Amino acid sequence: MSDPNTCNTSPLKQQLEQQLKEISTLAEQNMMRLSNEDMCLIQEFETMRKVMTDIVTTAASFYLKCYLSPYTSKYEDLTTCVRHLSERKHGALIVVERKDLLEALIRPNVPIGGMISHALIESIFYPGNPLHDGAVLIRSDVVISAANVLPLSNIQATDQKLGTRHRAAIGLTERCDAIVIVVSEETGQASFAINGALHPINMGNA
Repeated sequence: MSDPNTCNTSPLKQQLEQQLKEISTLAEQNMMRLSNEDMCLIQEFETMRKVMTDIVTTAASFYLKCYLSPYTSKYEDLTTCVRHLSERKHGALIVVERKDLLEALIRPNVPIGGMISHALIESIFYPGNPLHDGAVLIRSDVVISAANVLPLSNIQATDQKLGTRHRAAIGLTERCDAIVIVVSEETGQASFAINGALHPINMGNA
């Protein structure tokens, strides 16, 4: 397995530290400007909001690696495949098992039993492949199965921001400690779910 301590030297951590310094500097500058009633700071606050959004995305990418590294040595293959899927807008749902066993929570379908590679996972989610609609289950360095059915979250289906894949990712992680990576086929945006919450990630920086 990968050494989780490598997170401490990750370029993502360095980027996160730089972004935090930037937002701290902006906050201090705007605090000083606030006393000037003739100065409108709306644009400055918009800049701060953009930096905060970037911080959240960077932090999600950083913590995803920290969460997964102890459970698979194939993180780089996962990163590569999700980046490719995102660029091509190929929808995907990838479950990485951690401490909690998942047999009782998912409805299995097609056994795979192959070692993780980005080519294997990309082929499963290629549009038109009979397996592309379900979830891939990963345990350690092995793709256990494909076309798995996950429990859906109770989040209202009328919420237009969440498709079935996203509701499935949230639904499974509401019940266990698994990590579920989602790629939207509409926007190409990659996200991951943990503890019933969904976080956007930037695979270009992961």
